Amino acid sequence: MRWALVKAAVAGTTMVALAFLIPLGLMVQKTARDRAFTAADRQAAALGPALAITTDQDSLARALASTEAGAQGRIAVHLPPAAASNETEGPIVGSVRANPADITAATDQGRVLTVQVPGGYARLQPVAVDSNRIAVVEVYVAEADLTRGVAGAWLVLSLVALGLVLIAVLVADRMGARIVRSARRLAAAARALGAGELAVRVPVEGRQVEGTPAELQEAATAFNAMADRVVHLLAAERELAADLSHRLRTPLTVLRLNAASLGDGDAADATRHAVAQLEREVDQIIRSARRAPGDAPAVTVGCDAAEVIRERVGFWSALAEDEGRAWRLHGAETPAPVPVQRGDLAAAVDALLGNVFRHTAIGTAFSVDVTATERAVIVLVGDAGAGFADPSTALRRGEGHGGEGSTGLGLDIVRKLAEAAGGDLALGRSAGLGGAEIRLRLATGAVPAQGAGARRLGRGRKRSPEAGPALP
Repeated sequence: MRWALVKAAVAGTTMVALAFLIPLGLMVQKTARDRAFTAADRQAAALGPALAITTDQDSLARALASTEAGAQGRIAVHLPPAAASNETEGPIVGSVRANPADITAATDQGRVLTVQVPGGYARLQPVAVDSNRIAVVEVYVAEADLTRGVAGAWLVLSLVALGLVLIAVLVADRMGARIVRSARRLAAAARALGAGELAVRVPVEGRQVEGTPAELQEAATAFNAMADRVVHLLAAERELAADLSHRLRTPLTVLRLNAASLGDGDAADATRHAVAQLEREVDQIIRSARRAPGDAPAVTVGCDAAEVIRERVGFWSALAEDEGRAWRLHGAETPAPVPVQRGDLAAAVDALLGNVFRHTAIGTAFSVDVTATERAVIVLVGDAGAGFADPSTALRRGEGHGGEGSTGLGLDIVRKLAEAAGGDLALGRSAGLGGAEIRLRLATGAVPAQGAGARRLGRGRKRSPEAGPALP
């Protein structure tokens, strides 16, 4: 924008300068020409009284020498022939440059003539010496006299035009700098707001906004209003999320009391563990929703994917045993560090395994395979169900793929986790079980502090998560 304003100023000022200075220069040139001819006419008119008194050549020669043109040899007097003489041409006094035909034409026409001669022009002015005879005064005007001072005038006019253009460029540049500075300030604030800095605002008053166009000031005011509205809406959403999550406390309390009365047993322990975990997740949601974005504590990102998968598969194995599902966990014996928070990865694994239990018939087998490489950790969750009717639809957020009760959010959450960790999520068909297969790929990261080992669920459960009923 700054250079555009400068170019516009240069173009506009140049056109205005040319529109005024070119005619002015031509007028100066014409004035110099008229001045030279006027001076010649004045020199010729100075000899009129002498010709009216006498036509003596010696007297006229002295009169010519007294004039400026005569001293320079630029003037001549063509006298008429004597009255009693039969000659067609009279005597000539001074330096002659015009042709006899031009002298005759001036005498016959009785008016001033300008004829071109070598090196310039001759100004021929008829002067009556008596009632019947006419003399012609010839004044030579050199070519240089016609342009004297014109070059200097053109130079001055050109400098004036250049000065006007430079002044216009400086003014346009200063104006453009203020506009560009204000526009960049607004763009920087927009980028900062898009990056999550909700406190950023654009100054709308003070010295730093002096000279800012009114339109940009209005845009800055509108931006600040928009940013305030965004902060208000985010705060309202956090409050709403916290309030909705808080409403779950009452049914969770009832559920926890009922789970406490179940007594002993693997199913009772698993139920109480699930209720406790659900209560912790709800509390975490409420705390996160109540916390302002800028107040979020720093979290060390990273966990052992193998440990998390062993824990979650161990949790779901209790329900698999109750439903008669054969299952298998393979490849989770060695550490597999990934740059993902432990809770987020656990939620993703729960979403994948939960889909198996929700969208396949009771007794359907499933498997979890973990492969760790130098660059990525790949988790394959397969089952022996019917598979995905439309894998592309299954990955669309909010579009359920498993019939009634499916929101379609689980796989989308897992996909976003994979992309945030530099990986991806892919759907296909299991080669071993023949049903659906979900491949979760996560980029590797620093090895976090390792836990004490796989977490066992249910008192009295002695089976390792890696060993389940044999898959068909």
